[in-house]
Amino acid sequence: MFEFLHEGHFVLFLVITLGLILGDLKIRGFSLDLSAVIFVALLLGHCGYTIPTEFQTLGLLFFIFTIGMQSGPGFFDIFLKYGRKFILLCLILISLAVLMTYGAAEIFNISGPLVIGIFNGALTSTPGLAAAIDATRNPTTAVGYGLAYPAGVVGVILFMNLFPRIMRIDLKTEALSYNNELLEDHPTIQNQVLRVSNHNIFGKTIQELDIRNLTGGVISRVKHGSSTVSPCPKTVLNEGDLVKVVGDSETMSRMHLIIGEQVEEDLSFDDKYVVVWALVTNKKAVNISLRQLNLSAYNATITRIRRSGIDLPPNPHSRLRFGDKLLISGSSQEMPEVMKMLGNDEKRLSETNFLPIALGIVAGVLLGAVTIPFFGLFNFRLGLTGGVLTAALVLSRIGKTGPILWSMSGSANQLMRKLGLLMFMATVGTHAGGELAGIISQSGLKMIMAGALITLLPMILAGMIGYYVLRINFLTLLGVIAGAMTSTPGLATLDSKTDCEAPSVGYATVYPMALVLMIVFSQLLAGIL
Repeated sequence: MFEFLHEGHFVLFLVITLGLILGDLKIRGFSLDLSAVIFVALLLGHCGYTIPTEFQTLGLLFFIFTIGMQSGPGFFDIFLKYGRKFILLCLILISLAVLMTYGAAEIFNISGPLVIGIFNGALTSTPGLAAAIDATRNPTTAVGYGLAYPAGVVGVILFMNLFPRIMRIDLKTEALSYNNELLEDHPTIQNQVLRVSNHNIFGKTIQELDIRNLTGGVISRVKHGSSTVSPCPKTVLNEGDLVKVVGDSETMSRMHLIIGEQVEEDLSFDDKYVVVWALVTNKKAVNISLRQLNLSAYNATITRIRRSGIDLPPNPHSRLRFGDKLLISGSSQEMPEVMKMLGNDEKRLSETNFLPIALGIVAGVLLGAVTIPFFGLFNFRLGLTGGVLTAALVLSRIGKTGPILWSMSGSANQLMRKLGLLMFMATVGTHAGGELAGIISQSGLKMIMAGALITLLPMILAGMIGYYVLRINFLTLLGVIAGAMTSTPGLATLDSKTDCEAPSVGYATVYPMALVLMIVFSQLLAGIL
């Protein structure tokens, strides 16, 4: 009569429901969040309930692909921008954890699948667990993860609270130091109105003067007599004209030398000109440089690019990305054509095209199946996890292939990522639950101790190296460590201690790298142990 209670689909959603309810419970600010699902799954698996492994594979594909799509641009930007110090520290921390994991397997005589699960639980890495289970083909890996995960979460939170005290660091001083460095590295974009008084530029066009390349700034408006216009390369600057320029403080100094002194006057457009924000949602505009876009043909000028909440100064070589927000000044008569060229459709940002998702996963599965021989010594294969992740990272970085946009809206990515994670953890947990009691009774305490050490010691050593050797700002350092541990609770702890964005920047910088490293090292450990 109640056979349906053991049906795979019913058990799947029962585990997810109970896990989410449990994950929402908070005890003194601590909660298991989505990871509570695996604990419920272990319990029900121990009671004889199972979920078909097809759900595990499907969930794994969704989860890993969405991680790659989200992390791709940031992952490659790390190498271009911050590369050395942050990546080195992240690599040091995770490498130390790998060495300790190998040592724990030898010292405590813990089996390979179990100790790899402990490694991922200690560093709170669900993507690593997914890769480990894919590599080991052993559900007991989830048991090790489940035993080490709670200590991993609590250990990171304790570290974030106690390490600054142990090091006797004033976080307010570190925040002030970071903000000062930020102003030097990323000057605030400002605008001023200047009067054309340098006789050397009288009667010359903006193109002839090469203002953008000489100063790094942009002229957004020009006032001839009583008429204010949006300039184009052919606009001539005459004595006494007023120009509105956009750039950082150094840009303004160069503008003063070339154009003239600052005046206190507001250059408002007449009815023929407007200043508007526009969204890049047209496929044809994605990956196009501003030079190729050539908005000057429409008597319009891009004065600012806003990407992921950060204002960027435009230059001819700047390439547009899907979702960029552009501040444009230009002719009101021709602005509709500019909007049509860019798209400016907010609905497109929330739409989900499943073709890139399906095609990207197919490409990843095929890539993972390719075997590469290494000088006859061994054969290397990315596997399902590595192939899908690599494909997603590369495709999201490319951004566009012909008519296909390799992107997902933030809401769609989060939904598919969580669904995949929940399906994966529920299935893995029920299959591992059958062996839970025996493992805990035999070596549960040893595994919990090993997990706690793998959590704390790498963080302490990496913190010392980062502060004393690499000279990283302490708040940034803590964010980097939280990112290397893939610990959102750790970042939340830091956010409660400071209003400075340094921890978030450090976390976001290394998080994509940490995800990839955990997956790679989990597969490496699976091959060694």
